[in-house]
Amino acid sequence: MTHRRRDAVLQAIDPDRLRQTFLDLLAIYSPSGKEEDVQLYLEDLLTRAGFAVERQVVEGDRYNLRVTMGVAPQQLYLVGHVDTVPAWDLDTFGPKQEGEIIRGLGSADMKGGCAAMVEAWLALATLPLAERPPVGLLLVVGEEENGDGSAAFLKACQPPPWVIIGEPTGLAACFAHYGYLEARLVTTGRRSHSSLPEVGHNAVESMLRVLLRLWEDPLFAPGTTAIVHSIREMSSSRAGFVVPDRCETWIDLHLLPHHDLALIQTAIRRIAEDAKRCIPGLDLQIEFAFAAAGFNLGTEHYLARRLPAIYDDLSLPLRLDAFRSHSDGNLFFAADTKPIILGPGALEVAHTPDEQVTITDVVAAARIYAAMSLEMINLGDQPNLQSGERFD
Repeated sequence: MTHRRRDAVLQAIDPDRLRQTFLDLLAIYSPSGKEEDVQLYLEDLLTRAGFAVERQVVEGDRYNLRVTMGVAPQQLYLVGHVDTVPAWDLDTFGPKQEGEIIRGLGSADMKGGCAAMVEAWLALATLPLAERPPVGLLLVVGEEENGDGSAAFLKACQPPPWVIIGEPTGLAACFAHYGYLEARLVTTGRRSHSSLPEVGHNAVESMLRVLLRLWEDPLFAPGTTAIVHSIREMSSSRAGFVVPDRCETWIDLHLLPHHDLALIQTAIRRIAEDAKRCIPGLDLQIEFAFAAAGFNLGTEHYLARRLPAIYDDLSLPLRLDAFRSHSDGNLFFAADTKPIILGPGALEVAHTPDEQVTITDVVAAARIYAAMSLEMINLGDQPNLQSGERFD
């Protein structure tokens, strides 16, 4: 990559245009399953910029948007999901500016990343056709639910060697990614009048005792396996003044990249069987509704070696990390694509009423995405980028 080409692209990044795109995205409500309005906005923006935008139908009126440049096949895709979790308050979900800080539903997860990718794309498109890198832009639906947008892309298209996914990492480059398990536990009891609990069987009490046994097991002990667990939902049967006869709990489990999902599931089932011997009358069912393995690409590859120079050129501190949440990166890795998770914003504020990001970080992300895309021009000289090799 010549300095002339890089400098021209970086100068073409327009912070004011990027800010407006970002604010426009935040102003459009796009929870999972209702992404059409935001996709119409992005399709119009890219079409007016001169691109042939492909609609990739996922289901009904839900579709991904895909554009490409350079010589096919594309070696890298910038991937952003346009959907968000549902709004806490439909009257206040939109953008709020406080100096450099921009708040709003999806600001960190991940409309800031999407806006930065679109701006990087527009800047790359200022290059002459013959000088454009072999990259694609993919704006997907459904990530916050089951990843059906990325799954549709992987089914319809040849998986690229690399993707950059703009999840909130504070601009850290994540070559490693946690695995994820979604567990559903159901206890069944016997209903009785609330004044006579001894003649019933309280399903909520049974559930609490099961959960205590889980968290007391060495499998979940802090500082050992580092399994991150969170009780996401708990509900019981509701029928007035009675002992509840059913309790359902959903648990999120985030696992280190090297954890074996099958072994973890077997261990949890073993703890549950032990609980049945200790909790009288326990009726417990466990199912794992979703599972995605983690991964670790390592740092012995071309992009990892190039990142220090890229960040140094941009006057940014480089930090490497493992992405702790679930993302479409797990799907891409399973398809033999190497995912890098890298975006503006902090994961700890995602999905909260205080979700926010600084416009400075969004602009920096656009510059990083553009510089990393330009590295794909050198791909032909890097055999390990074309081999499909995994770095476990």
